[in-house]
This record gives sequence, structure tokens and C-alpha cells, in this order.
Amino acid sequence: MSEASRKVATIKGETGDWEIVVGLEIHAQVLSKAKLFSGASAEFGAEPNAHVSLVDAAMPGMLPVINEFCVEQAVRTGLGLKAQINKVSVFDRKNYFYPDLPQGYQISQFKNPIVGEGEVLVDMPGGETITVRIERLHLEQDAGKSLHDQDPNATYVDLNRSGVALMEIVSKPDMRSAEEAAAYLKKMREIVRYLGTCDGNMDEGSMRADVNVSVCRPGDYEKFRETGSFKHLGTRCEIKNVNSMRFVAQAIEYESRRQVELIESGGVVEQQTRLFDNKSGTTRAMRSKEEAHDYRYFPDPDLLPLELDDGFVERIAASLPELPDAKKARFISDYGLSAYDAGVLVSERETAEFYERVAKGRDAKAAANWVTGDFFAALNRDGKTIAESPVSAEALGELVGLIGDNTISGRIAKDVFAIMYETGDAPSKIVEERGLRQVTDTGAISAAIDEVIASNPAKVEELAKKPKLIGWFVGEVMKRTGGKANPQAVNDLLKSKLGHLLGE
Repeated sequence: MSEASRKVATIKGETGDWEIVVGLEIHAQVLSKAKLFSGASAEFGAEPNAHVSLVDAAMPGMLPVINEFCVEQAVRTGLGLKAQINKVSVFDRKNYFYPDLPQGYQISQFKNPIVGEGEVLVDMPGGETITVRIERLHLEQDAGKSLHDQDPNATYVDLNRSGVALMEIVSKPDMRSAEEAAAYLKKMREIVRYLGTCDGNMDEGSMRADVNVSVCRPGDYEKFRETGSFKHLGTRCEIKNVNSMRFVAQAIEYESRRQVELIESGGVVEQQTRLFDNKSGTTRAMRSKEEAHDYRYFPDPDLLPLELDDGFVERIAASLPELPDAKKARFISDYGLSAYDAGVLVSERETAEFYERVAKGRDAKAAANWVTGDFFAALNRDGKTIAESPVSAEALGELVGLIGDNTISGRIAKDVFAIMYETGDAPSKIVEERGLRQVTDTGAISAAIDEVIASNPAKVEELAKKPKLIGWFVGEVMKRTGGKANPQAVNDLLKSKLGHLLGE
């Protein structure tokens, strides 16, 4: 998609139009049983300070030991982002002070990250697809957590999260609206969940984003893309630790307008770190934004450079699952689904796998309609996941099959599904026990039609003037057959008996 045809968010200011420029730094917690440099558990939800080793607590003499599985997970993510895997990377010490950072530094990667440049395709609601470039992915350890609400006079520190492995995935400033940024974050969550490298549970903090926002005049962004010089873009502010797509969009909307109003009132946007208040929908200053030199990065003397051989990377590449983009393309080509339906079904790996079991050997479009329609509606109503569903993929597929072979009508199928969801019974059992099998006997249907015609002579006369009234006759016949008559047979027989009134 070219920049010329792209939908760019524009803010109408008093001095003219402004455009939004956004880049995201996503912190994705590595899905691993142990932490990055210690054997302590990385499980969420334990009692405070229950999962803390001597390394995590920075006790004197304790040395970090790299967790190979976390390295594999980072490489797997890089491959999933079609990014360059750097065979040699270096761990650095990033020096700063927080009460919940016991070492006084964070082990991270700076100049030599484990993953280099890549790209992600993001489908937008309007049907457009944008490309967001990935600048890097590096591994680092998380800090602990300060608890300010436990005591009115004290702050408590929980080090359970200290040392947990994070992948920081840094994008280029390629997003031009709040909507694009939210869609990009959603797509990244889909990818890491497919890969099994992060659970994406944003409410638990295992995936969160730092949002970099600036504003510029129309045309300036194109100059930036041509030259690579950031002088064409406005001063950026970074909004820390935003933990939902909706909040990312709200933060961008507020912050971009704040910057425009500040500039147009004669002020200057200062590069700073800000926090988003989801209750008020506003951002507030946290501190002046540090530059890299403020962190005094230097290679960690306790960790050798990380060297990967070709076999290690190739083995991981061979284990990658089919990712959302490839799966979507296959659903469109193999199942004949629309881009929209395919996009909905591949948004979660579990949903895609469930759908394929439903559609196996059956009408693929009908299967998609049932999964995204009645099935999703029932789960959403009850707050259930697919894993908790009382209706299995095989049972739902059987229901689709019963419609396909005319055993039951689509209307009866909805009643059968409701009973399936309530009881867990198989659809064929419900149909037989409750006598719901569709009436396909044309003789019985014809008799029902004759009864309706004989009972409603006025309606028959009216039909000649109002052809759409044929729908009323269809409904009456369905009522007389308890909804079990084959709808197509009803329509065909009605037209044969009343077609002369319809001009046929």
C-alpha cells in the first residue's frame, strides 16, 4: 500500500493540519518456566517474593546463567517476524536506579541485539494492509514491582517478576494513526501466541507497550522516509506500559492533540516519558526522556557474547507453525472464504484449528458462518473460551453436515444447537429423540400448501397485486409442518401452484 493511498490520521489545528507518527516498543514476556538468568519460576500469580532466587535478589557473588530456552523463544519470534537473526549478540548492563531493581542495573542488549530488522503486515478494518517495519528484538530481564497500595506510609517491593525474560520488539515509526497502532499491537499478539513465545495476557502484564508519539506537518513524514532523518518529524514523547489495544489508541489520540495544542500555543514539546491514566484518558509527565548515554551501557562482564550456529537457527525454523498470514491465505484459497471471515478465524490459533475440524469434509462457508455466528455468540454470552465450550468441533461439524444433507433445516438447526449447548448431546441424537428430522416428502408438503391456500382465499387474491406476499405463504406452510418442511421444497411447490398469480 503506497503512502499516497494510505489513510493518515489528521488533526485540524488553528494553524493548519497536523499528522500523527507512532512507533511502538512491545515488551513481551517470554513463555518459559524459568527466568532469563536463573532457575526461579516465572509463573504468574504467586505470593509476593515466592519466586526469587539469590541471582534475582542480586546477592553478592551470584552470577547469571543464560536460559537456552529463552534464547530459542527469541529466535523463534524473530523468524516469525521475517527478521534477521544475528548469529552473535551481546548482553549489556543498562544502569539506572529503581527500588525494585536490586542489581542497580538491568541486563539487556543495546548495540548487538539477538534479532535485527524484519516486518509485519497488518490488516486494517477497511480492507487495507499496511507494512510496519521492525527495527530490532532484544532480550532483557524484567524488573520487580513496587506496590504502593499496601500501606499508606510505605512502598513494598515484590521481586517475583525480577529476572523474568522479556523480548522488547521495537518498531520503526511507521504507524500513522491510533487505529493502525492498535491493529499492529493486535497482530503482534496474534503472532507471538501462534508461535507460543508469549501468552499475550495483557491484563497480567505479560505483554505491554511503550508508545512513542509525535506530530508533524503533511509532507514531512514522506521526507523522513526518503532521507531517514528524524529532523523532519516532531519531538516524540514515550507513553510507558500501556496494557491494552484500546488504551494504546486512547493514549495516542490524547497525546497527539496535546502536542498540537502545545505547539500552536507557542510552547515546545519536550522529549519525555509519560504515563497514561485510563480513567481520565489523559497522559501526564513522568520524567525527562533519557538518552542511551544516560544509561551508561557496557557489555556485561559476567556474560560472554551469545553465538548461534546455523544448525540451531535452522532447527527452530523447521519447527515454526503456520502463521496467521499464511493460514489466512490458505483459508481464502482452499475454503473459498472472504478475506474478512478468514481474518476473523485465524486471529487465534485455537479458533483456526477449531474451525478446520468443523469444516472437514463439509460446506466450508456454512462452517465459518456457524463458528463466527451462533457458536461465538454463545461463548461470548457466557464468557467461555473455546476450551470451555460444551459443544465440540466434531459435534458442530456434525450439525453443519445435517443441514448440508437436508436432514434438518437451518431454522431447526438453531434450536438443535441451543439444546447441544445446554446438554452436550450430539445433534443426531437430539434430532431423532425429538422428531426434528426435516420433512422432504413432497406429498405431505403439497397437502399443507393446499390447506393454506384453501383457508386463505383473500390472501390468494391479494398475491396477484403483491408478489412479495409469497413469503407469508411460506411462513404459514412452515407453521403447519412444525418448521420441519424443507424450505426449498416449500418454495418450489408454492411457485408451481401459485406461479400464475406471480406472472411466472
